[in-house]
Amino acid sequence: MSYADEIFIQNCRDILENGVMDTDMAVRPHWEDGVPAHTISRFGIVNRYDLEKEFPIMTLRRTYWKSALDELLWIWQKKSNNVKDLKSHIWDQWADENGSIGKAYGYQLGVKHKYKEGEFDQVDRVLFDLKNNPNSRRIMTNIYTHADLSEMHLYPCAYSMTFSVKDGRLNGILNQRSNDYLTANNWNVVQYALLIHIFAKVSGLLPGELVHVIADAHIYDRHIPIIEELIKRPTFDAPKLVMDDVTDFYKLTTDNFKMENYRFNEFDIKIPVAI
Repeated sequence: MSYADEIFIQNCRDILENGVMDTDMAVRPHWEDGVPAHTISRFGIVNRYDLEKEFPIMTLRRTYWKSALDELLWIWQKKSNNVKDLKSHIWDQWADENGSIGKAYGYQLGVKHKYKEGEFDQVDRVLFDLKNNPNSRRIMTNIYTHADLSEMHLYPCAYSMTFSVKDGRLNGILNQRSNDYLTANNWNVVQYALLIHIFAKVSGLLPGELVHVIADAHIYDRHIPIIEELIKRPTFDAPKLVMDDVTDFYKLTTDNFKMENYRFNEFDIKIPVAI
């Protein structure tokens, strides 16, 4: 069993058995038919993944990791807020007629700030510090900019990363205010595990640990029977991530990565998405 499967199953059971339903509250999300999308949720879930041991991708069902990587590079490498720069269509419903999602995600990472060492955006500051100040406790990013929230079409869910180098290994904490457990949990885990692998590679470090902190981990009401069926499925061992020897972050593409021996269960159930 992949460790990502083990964590996913444990957390799903915890949410279903110990979570709180919000059916007595007015909620913002709704289904395509206009019905309010209620959830059962747990507050304050923390998961740890040792990236030296295995890559944390689930096998209960397929995670489309190349699409996840493409979105990650759209945000962190291209620093884009326009869906026309993204290969998938996962952001289309939040885009305006020009394709923009407002001052969100990649836009925030691309804003330059002045430091005593020079002017950097958030990504380049991290890359600079990993090479020049690896012992720093200030290597972090944050895209939850209150001054710009009114101009974001969707508030950031995964909003900050804190990096720490210990014994030549790069560790990271991903903070997430909200996590739709069925549709997005492993997607986000895969993305930020990849980010740590990438930043470690281009900085001459080894990948260490990913700590995933979720404030509100929830399962939508129409996802509950899907989750209950999914976690009963057989699992497989984790695949092996293979990354080309590219040392320039801005030259990486999705073609520089392979997932060897990735086995997963076929999943033909259409998952409704709350909006």
